[in-house]
Amino acid sequence: MIDRPARRDPSKLVQARGFRDFVRGDWGPADRRVTTVPGAAEAAAAHRARLSAAFPGARIAVASGHAPVRANDSDYTFRADSDFAWLTGCYAEGAVLVMVPHEGGHDAVLHLREPAGPGEADFFASSRDGELWIGAVPRLADWAEALGIACRPLEELPRSLRGQLPGVLAAKGVDPFLDAQVGEHSGHLRTVLSELRRTKDDWEITQLRNAVDATILGFEDVARELPTAVRRGGERWLQGTFDRRARTEGNGPGYTSIVAAGPHAPILHWTRCDGPVPEDGLLLLDAGVEVNTLYTADVTRTFPVSGEFSGPQRQVYDLVHEAHLAAIAEVRPGNDYSAFHTAAMRVLAEGLHDWGLLPASVDKSLEADGQHHRRYICCGIGHLLGLDVHDCANARESAYNEGKLEVGMALTVEPGLYFHPNDLTVPPELRGIGVRIEDDLVVTPGGAEVLSAALPTTPDALTEWTRSHQG
Repeated sequence: MIDRPARRDPSKLVQARGFRDFVRGDWGPADRRVTTVPGAAEAAAAHRARLSAAFPGARIAVASGHAPVRANDSDYTFRADSDFAWLTGCYAEGAVLVMVPHEGGHDAVLHLREPAGPGEADFFASSRDGELWIGAVPRLADWAEALGIACRPLEELPRSLRGQLPGVLAAKGVDPFLDAQVGEHSGHLRTVLSELRRTKDDWEITQLRNAVDATILGFEDVARELPTAVRRGGERWLQGTFDRRARTEGNGPGYTSIVAAGPHAPILHWTRCDGPVPEDGLLLLDAGVEVNTLYTADVTRTFPVSGEFSGPQRQVYDLVHEAHLAAIAEVRPGNDYSAFHTAAMRVLAEGLHDWGLLPASVDKSLEADGQHHRRYICCGIGHLLGLDVHDCANARESAYNEGKLEVGMALTVEPGLYFHPNDLTVPPELRGIGVRIEDDLVVTPGGAEVLSAALPTTPDALTEWTRSHQG
């Protein structure tokens, strides 16, 4: 006899005739409305038209994906694939968009799982899909009406992917079923989608503006809680404070929040957030709200917990702020994407040289084979921003780091200096100080708009802001 694994519910309801007969009937209407943001369907249609123009005559498939399994029958929270969301405005798990070519464009068909009704076993037996487990979900007709896309059952997907048309261009690596259907015919779809997504339309910029505004509220929440975090709770209390705001205002944090206090501030990706908050230290908060349309902010401020910089803290902050302003001045259409990075690095290298921290001249340090100053800032100065915090990552170098800035591009500017507590190349008073200033920008015809300008960056305004939110 085979000893099978234990069940959480040993009663085997699927086999219980009385239960099945009773559970079928007497269910009233359920709320199956699709919650959409105004303009989302129209924006997605425009995005599909741009993709259609890039692949005339080709059949295209993009999937939303599935939540990864955390353990056994427990999953991580689902978040739709960014390319899929950009093309559909749909955030449903397991969905697949197929764009079927015709003369002059494409017809879009969205394949989704139709919810199981009370007469089907999955209604009560599936903890992943059953409505007695997860609540009522939209039907295909509800999705079609909300998104303006023809919707078909997921079971019909193989029919949409076969026929006499050329091989399907698919965004692979998201849905194993789709990958199995299309074989190796993936082409460079992901690259094209990334490059199309570099420039944001007005609707997308509005989403980013909303994400930044919500993020600023989260920073204000954190500033108010600094005294509590000093007394008890530490970094975790502040992380929970911001993340609560992110869940309230949107889908959640756009990435794992970095809450780095005191000697943790120089650690670039301090996501453990499990340390104390020293009253005489700096707090480096790098966090962003992802709104319900999945566009995210990415903002960093470094402020003195006490409301006043010490002398060494102010020294480091002033240099980073000077680099920040120099970088922002280089963000304008037609300029090299790398220009803001280069400008900030020169300011930082000159300052570090003046402090006697570089073993070479400024010019030698800035050479490709030098980079001595990068000991104290080994990360870049910024990146594109949008549906992903590091957006458009599949774009070619020629269209990204080696390209030009264009109107509608959204990006971050984030210089910093990071002096680790055990770095013997810096004087003791600077060890354990880390400063980063990060703003979110959109390139405009006349230069750039700083979406996060409502959060101060000048040292005097920042300390006043910090004190004012602590009462």
